[in-house]
Amino acid sequence: MAVYRLGAQLAFPSPDEAEASGLLAIGGDLTPERLLLAYSLGIFPWPLVEQPLLWFSPDPRMVLRPAELRISHSLRKTLRQQRYEVRLDSAFSDVLRRCAEAPRRGEVGTWITPALAQAYRRLHELGFAHSAEAWRDGELVGGLYGVSLGGVFFGESMFADQPDASKVAFVTLMQTLEAWQFDLVDCQVHTEHLARFGATEWTRARFLATLAESLTKPSRRGRWRLEPAPHGSCAPSTSDTIGST
Repeated sequence: MAVYRLGAQLAFPSPDEAEASGLLAIGGDLTPERLLLAYSLGIFPWPLVEQPLLWFSPDPRMVLRPAELRISHSLRKTLRQQRYEVRLDSAFSDVLRRCAEAPRRGEVGTWITPALAQAYRRLHELGFAHSAEAWRDGELVGGLYGVSLGGVFFGESMFADQPDASKVAFVTLMQTLEAWQFDLVDCQVHTEHLARFGATEWTRARFLATLAESLTKPSRRGRWRLEPAPHGSCAPSTSDTIGST
């Protein structure tokens, strides 16, 4: 199949036309409008330094339903110990930077280019991109970030400086998303790490159909936060909720 070259027009080809690798198009820009359109169509950017901007829609797609989250016995023990404090959206730029700096097995450099980082910071300012952070003794030691539209959270990257730090942040976020009645977490491509949490591979067709339905829900924009609830648990909150994009 052909790989499309994007121009100034705010449009993407059908994800069904992607190559076997998931590569669909090259070029375009990283404006908030294009990024949000891409995510709404099941497409995400995966740039390389000094290379044209690449856009992907893989088949199969790795997906996790928050209600189907699996937590290992050892991680449950860590959660009970309350080793880390979890916050939402208190240090988005720091999480983004740490994810970009984190070494990846078998990879050289990072796909979180300066241009892409700036684009996600802009989405955060607009209330569409969010972070979950693990803190210990006032220090950021792990976290993840992604984009939220409708009833879907599109996970992007995570980092950890201490054992289980990013996992604790991830589990807390998943439980929050379940409480908010999110339908899906897009994990993009298969990893054993995500499979252990219960993520499974869906066909692109199934993912796109569920995505379209989930996008009929209102998007939670603004800063996300966790608030203390009775009996010492945490209840999710958000600064504002508006209609879908």
